[in-house]
Amino acid sequence: MGIRLYNSLSNSKEDFTPLVPGRVTMYNCGPTVYDYAHIGNFRSFLLADLLRRTFEARGFSVRQVMNITDVGHMTVDDLRDTGEDKMAVAARRLGMDPLEVARFYEQAFFTDIETLNFRKASAYPRATESIPGMIALIEQLVAKGHAYAIGGNVYFDLSTFPAYGRLSGNTVEQLKAGARLDPNPEKRNPADFALWKTDPGHLMQWDSPFGRGFPGWHIECSVMAMAHLGESIDVHTGGEDNRFPHHECEIAQSEAATGRPFARFWLHARHFLVNGEKMSKSAGNFWTLRDVLSMGHEPMAVRLALLSVQYRSPMNLTLDLFTEAAKNLARIRDLLGKIGPDAAAPDRPEVVAAAARARADFDAAIDDDLNVSPARAALLGLVTEVNRAGVPLSAGDGAAVRGAIAAMDGVLGLKLAEAPREETLEEEVARLIEARAEARRQRDFAKADRIRRDLAGRGILLEDTSRGTVWKRG
Repeated sequence: MGIRLYNSLSNSKEDFTPLVPGRVTMYNCGPTVYDYAHIGNFRSFLLADLLRRTFEARGFSVRQVMNITDVGHMTVDDLRDTGEDKMAVAARRLGMDPLEVARFYEQAFFTDIETLNFRKASAYPRATESIPGMIALIEQLVAKGHAYAIGGNVYFDLSTFPAYGRLSGNTVEQLKAGARLDPNPEKRNPADFALWKTDPGHLMQWDSPFGRGFPGWHIECSVMAMAHLGESIDVHTGGEDNRFPHHECEIAQSEAATGRPFARFWLHARHFLVNGEKMSKSAGNFWTLRDVLSMGHEPMAVRLALLSVQYRSPMNLTLDLFTEAAKNLARIRDLLGKIGPDAAAPDRPEVVAAAARARADFDAAIDDDLNVSPARAALLGLVTEVNRAGVPLSAGDGAAVRGAIAAMDGVLGLKLAEAPREETLEEEVARLIEARAEARRQRDFAKADRIRRDLAGRGILLEDTSRGTVWKRG
């Protein structure tokens, strides 16, 4: 069985096959660089990285594009065309030019995804560098009768695209009935969305045939996706908030222009709660990655915690999840450090069978719409089985276990074969560890045990191995 993905366009799981055999084109909605990305953003970004790794593990070549939105958006629903631009707010707060703001937070984003071990996308196009393409697409839509210009603004005419609402269920009729839209006398229909806007007070503006102004949010992604991947792409991902209006409008303007399906598969990651509440600065649970790392959690523990629940399932993120993830990482790394090879260890067929079974269970779970919960269980279950069988292992058994873990890690991206960052011990604790070692050399085991208990009370656990005494935080 191949990869099956939940397609938001059909609201069902579908077998995945790319347009071109062996080659996947994927577009991911990236950051709007007016601030640091918060931890919730990384669930959506991590969906893209996990999907990329899954495709590549199954033998596909992947061309992945993630945009950088460096033209600000309105602070409320874009359909209303009101509110102050986020980039302008950040520029005023920091006393910087908008492009300086964008470059600063763009670099912060790249640092964050490198810290979390994301594979680098094929391209990270910037909206500000794609303006000519946006103008050309808008002109094409106007020429085809799908858009109209008035007062320096250009709007997409939804009456010309009956399929609007296919992705989100928000049809024009439902929008009218719900009275969600502010009246705008320029629009033919209150639900028509802006492709180009004029506002003398906007900080970022460009010349165009329609007047000096700036692009609407939705046109940016259509242009960047098609410029780098073609008129029809295999997969488009984003957060659940992107499904409407952003992705719905992307479909309308792209397909109206080309007459071809825009994206065949749409995947949307759900938001999560933090400590049982919606993330907000007022609740004190608005965490950036830097916030979480400053609390002492290592990057791979953050990644594993974010991969604890399938992307479409509800999730409550707590600090305990990071702590649990760190313990699981330590279990896997500890096993990898102990499994050998040992020339004196006998071959154990049950260990090789456990490795093969874990790999098969892991692959089946990931291929079932990236179901990370049973996939993680397969990895951790293998660790338990091998420890139960006993280590060190023979060369063949060790290779089987290492190979299975490496294959699973290739998808999860946890850098399990690498040692975690070096921790430093307080000077007094280091002296106690050395004192215990000296007590053991003098065969004063009572003193050694007292020091060991003292250290355990401080959260430092010691383990005497054939390689010497090792410590870890408990």
